[in-house]
Amino acid sequence: MQHEAHAHHDHTRHEAHAGHEGHDGHHHTPGKVSWAMAAKATLHCLTGCAIGEVLGMIIGTALGWGNAPTMVLAIALAFLFGYSLTLFAVKRAGLTLKAAIGVALAADTISITVMEIVDNGMLLLIPGAMDAHLTDGLFWGALAVAFLVAFLITTPVNKWMIGRGKGHAVVHRYHH
Repeated sequence: MQHEAHAHHDHTRHEAHAGHEGHDGHHHTPGKVSWAMAAKATLHCLTGCAIGEVLGMIIGTALGWGNAPTMVLAIALAFLFGYSLTLFAVKRAGLTLKAAIGVALAADTISITVMEIVDNGMLLLIPGAMDAHLTDGLFWGALAVAFLVAFLITTPVNKWMIGRGKGHAVVHRYHH
């Protein structure tokens, strides 16, 4: 509880001084976010999404589900695993479960949403990808291409958000 109060105090102090650090209020490098930082945040997001999606596809396939319910399950699990990776990281920093959930939602919602729209859109566009089985090279090749394109499109989104103190910048406030 004391650590949470300390984290809240630091966050409040950060907000009070935000106007003195630059117009966007980003604590570390106002307005300037490296592509490496954005790529790292996107890779973190991609990891959770990939775990959730592949697991969802395996479960849907094993249960004999069609494409639509399998995709819904895969997307739901992508969000679950994406949020979970952030949740566990900020919980280790001493936040309560409620505060950690708030940080995970603030940090990952836009990133995961963009990633899921792009990678699932790619899978829908690649001929035969939706009908490929887990044992087919087309399945894994299409998934790799979809994740790559999603990474390339989501990275600039994360760079823009972090530069404005949003997205993964929220998580960075809890790294000491």
